[in-house]
Amino acid sequence: MAESGEGPGTVPEHERILQEIQSTDTACVGPTLRSVYDDQPNAHKKFMEKLDACIRNHDKEIEKMCNFHHQGFVDAITELLKVRTDAEKLKVQVTDTNRRFQDAGKEVIVQTEDIIRCRIQQRNITTVVEKLQLCLPVLEMYSKLKEQMSTKRYYSALKTMEQLENVYFPRVSQYRFCQLMIENLPKLREDIKEISMSDLKDFLESIRKHSDKIGETAMKQAQQQKIFTVTPQKQNNLKFGKTMYINDRIPEERNEIVLKHAFEEEDENEEEGDEETFENYYRKQRKKQARLVLQTQSNMGYGFPVNRLFDLLFEIRDQYNETLLKKWAGVFRDIFEEDNYSPIPIVSEEEYRAIISKFPFQDPDLEKQPFPKKLPMSQSVPHIYIQVKEFIYASLKFSESLHRSSTEIDDMLRKSTNLLLTRTLSSCLLNLIKKPHIGLTELVQIIINTTHLEQACKYLEDFITNITNISQETVHTTRLYGLSTFKDARHAAEGEIYTKLNQKIDEFVQLADYDWTMSEPDGRASGYLMDLINFLRSIFQVFTHLPGKVAQTACMSACQHLSTSLMQMLLDSELKQISMGAVQQFNLDVIQCELFASSEPVPGFQGDTLQLAFIDLRQLLDLFMVWDWSTYLADYGQPASKYLRVNPNTALTLLEKMKDTSKKNNIFAQFRKNDRDKQKLIETVVKQLRSLVNGMSQHT
Repeated sequence: MAESGEGPGTVPEHERILQEIQSTDTACVGPTLRSVYDDQPNAHKKFMEKLDACIRNHDKEIEKMCNFHHQGFVDAITELLKVRTDAEKLKVQVTDTNRRFQDAGKEVIVQTEDIIRCRIQQRNITTVVEKLQLCLPVLEMYSKLKEQMSTKRYYSALKTMEQLENVYFPRVSQYRFCQLMIENLPKLREDIKEISMSDLKDFLESIRKHSDKIGETAMKQAQQQKIFTVTPQKQNNLKFGKTMYINDRIPEERNEIVLKHAFEEEDENEEEGDEETFENYYRKQRKKQARLVLQTQSNMGYGFPVNRLFDLLFEIRDQYNETLLKKWAGVFRDIFEEDNYSPIPIVSEEEYRAIISKFPFQDPDLEKQPFPKKLPMSQSVPHIYIQVKEFIYASLKFSESLHRSSTEIDDMLRKSTNLLLTRTLSSCLLNLIKKPHIGLTELVQIIINTTHLEQACKYLEDFITNITNISQETVHTTRLYGLSTFKDARHAAEGEIYTKLNQKIDEFVQLADYDWTMSEPDGRASGYLMDLINFLRSIFQVFTHLPGKVAQTACMSACQHLSTSLMQMLLDSELKQISMGAVQQFNLDVIQCELFASSEPVPGFQGDTLQLAFIDLRQLLDLFMVWDWSTYLADYGQPASKYLRVNPNTALTLLEKMKDTSKKNNIFAQFRKNDRDKQKLIETVVKQLRSLVNGMSQHT
């Protein structure tokens, strides 16, 4: 009765415990099981019976589940057995593929090693070429020095030595041949000094030996010829008359050559000492000769009219100026040949002061910059300025002894200087600009140089004013024409820049190698075009030193020329077929051109002005890329047309080339409805364009 009494209460409890065991974590089962033992004595046995019954129920459910899924399991095993065979075949294929990859990789490794060796050789060759390019100018200048020494051009040789020491030797001072050259220069200078002194002594000796005969012959001819005319005999008079001037300010032609060799101003202290030695020696000897010649004889007659003699002297002065102009033309040519056409590098305050002491250059911003720095002009600018002053001195030497007023001498000097600027220097500049080896960078530097020379003309006027003491405000004072001279040279250089830039673009465009029958584009712009754009970017960076209008004109001209060249390439009569893939590839190239234009390679353009250079190409390609013929034909001739810049002739030419390509490529086009429709559309558009073109022709 006790057991039966306990049953009804314990069964629900046992079910609860079983549910708790099944639903809780194993770590919490202990307290639950302990509660079974804490109950009545027979509770444990009943719990076990309940547990067995629960287990049997679960076994039955598991058996039902297994019976239900047994067939699927059998099918899965069967599939796995089948897959095993395929897996073994796949394993064999993978193994074979791996072996072939390994074999192919061996060849790749060998070729890669060859490429590495070639790259190393290429790098070494590039290094050697760079070093040789660094050394070649030094060797050329030294060879030029030897040639000048052999032809007895000692003044030029001294200038060449100065350039070697200050410019060229520092670049290659680490090489042994450079040290040998440096050690040889003092000996060459000493040789020039000895030769120049010997020539000077010979010249003075010749004057002293023949002065009496020269004077006697000159007086006899003056008596025999009463009227001086331009005859061959007059040329003989000029030859003998040159030595009559004993004033040391008007030296003879040979005297000028010797003095040019000996007295030219140099920067080095040693050369200044040599100049002083020559000058003192020359003055001393000339004074002695002057005392002898100026001693009048008792039987000499005075009071003769000298007007005709002065007329002759004026004529000689004009011929003397022509001789000077020819001589300075050679000087200017030498300066231009020796120029490197790059800004002057300055490494110290002494160098900067030395240059501005010879050339009037002022730039407050540049003065504030630390050393090293660069002056904007090249080396030829201060040399040209110095030589113009030397020309003024040489012209003054003859004019001073004509016994004319300061106003007349001032007018003579200004007219002679104007001839030098407008005829001689201008001609040399124009010839320089037209030389084939003058590139874009050199032309840019020439424009910068002429700007600084033009600004320096006012200092030349001040220089002449200081010599003659004639104010520039005088009514009859002649002005220097430097403004027009250098402006003409700049215009010529600008035109040459535009021409050479277009020629360079043509060279790149000739490298284009389109596959006009390609089915798909490469996905990137053509290599020749990217090289061209990189070249234009680098060139336009150099153009930043030019005046804004010049740089903008050059940039616009280049873009327009490139656009025209691309359009001509697309419409070339020798090009018979163009595929849609080729049009898409061409469109990628034009996109790069437009991106370049929008990147503002030269500042100062308003909005999309530069991009308009490619507007014809853009509208034409958009028409073919979108295939929007209905819009084009409907809006043709309307000011607001989307394809306003597309000429019907151009569109017809390109469409006919694409039509021929479609016929050849689509062999089975008749079996595909889309291709047939596209072909019919092309033929329809071609007919409409032809009728439009014919209508335009009849209207015209």
